[in-house]
Amino acid sequence: MKVRLSTATFTLAAVLAGCGGVDLEAIAATAPARVGEAAPAFTLVDSTGRTHSLADFAGKTVVLEWTNHDCPFVRKHYGADNMQGQQRAATADEVVWLTVNSSAPGQQGHVDGAGAERVRTEARAAQTAYLLDPEGTTGRAYGAVTTPHMYVIDPTGVLRYAGAIDSIPSANPGDIATATQYVPQALAELAAGQAVSVPVTRPYGCAVKYAN
Repeated sequence: MKVRLSTATFTLAAVLAGCGGVDLEAIAATAPARVGEAAPAFTLVDSTGRTHSLADFAGKTVVLEWTNHDCPFVRKHYGADNMQGQQRAATADEVVWLTVNSSAPGQQGHVDGAGAERVRTEARAAQTAYLLDPEGTTGRAYGAVTTPHMYVIDPTGVLRYAGAIDSIPSANPGDIATATQYVPQALAELAAGQAVSVPVTRPYGCAVKYAN
């Protein structure tokens, strides 16, 4: 799988948040993460100082959500309670939801543990854990290029979905109601023992603020 951004989507992200010279297509093209293959292993510390590894969640479905609270596209989904609603529904079904922040120190959206806890509290977020990836190692392994950028991993550790949160690439909260929400759709299909009908989509949003 090679994730590519259209010129229009890339330009919109650049105008709203700035790309900082990050080669998004190069990150996506070189990432080892491939839908239908084993998801890359990782070990990260969360906002409370606790360490989490993907292997800790063997036997469970896992959602990865790349975030930057200053990104207009992230604010769209949190401001409308769409992201939190998906988190609540997923975790109620015993899905593990991990929010990942790969913004480097000095870059937009970077937070330490205390900052991440403030963001969680203010947003009334309901993820399982908020993971800190300031060196960008996990983000690059997955080819995460935008915030948000979503991934779904099945209980056997295989990546089953990668891409956008929904089908309308805009920062307008009014579009949420009529958009296809890809993560809930994928989770419902997996829970029913079905193949994910839309396994790959083009992500949209602000560029992940990796270290240069």
